[in-house]
Amino acid sequence: MTPTAHTSTRPQPPEPAGLPDPLPEPAREDLRLETVLGALSDPLRLFIVRKLLLEREAFDHPCGWFGIDRPKSSLTHHFKALREAGVIRQRQYGLERRSHVRTDDLDARFPGLLDLVAAWTPADPDFPPRTRKGGTRAS
Repeated sequence: MTPTAHTSTRPQPPEPAGLPDPLPEPAREDLRLETVLGALSDPLRLFIVRKLLLEREAFDHPCGWFGIDRPKSSLTHHFKALREAGVIRQRQYGLERRSHVRTDDLDARFPGLLDLVAAWTPADPDFPPRTRKGGTRAS
């Protein structure tokens, strides 16, 4: 899939019926720019948000969808930081947490921020290392 730029006029996909409640997150009016920028200052978290913006095909994505070669505990930390900053919304599906970007809330509070995230390109084209089937690192 070829990435396309995020635009503030593109609506977030509608929430499907019967979704579990979101995990705790700040309300829209409580989102703070310094907190959001702090969460996005980590290149891996910036990569996660950019991928969600550019490549989403379904409403929520599980951690495995990202193909990131990091320990589960490390990924859990990064997703929690993004959720607690108000960048993503997560829902619990059994043992799996799925995520999506809070585009409506972020666009309302910080117009243009998500456009900058979508336009970001990692300095290393192989960042982050990805996994292949069987758990080996891609070269």
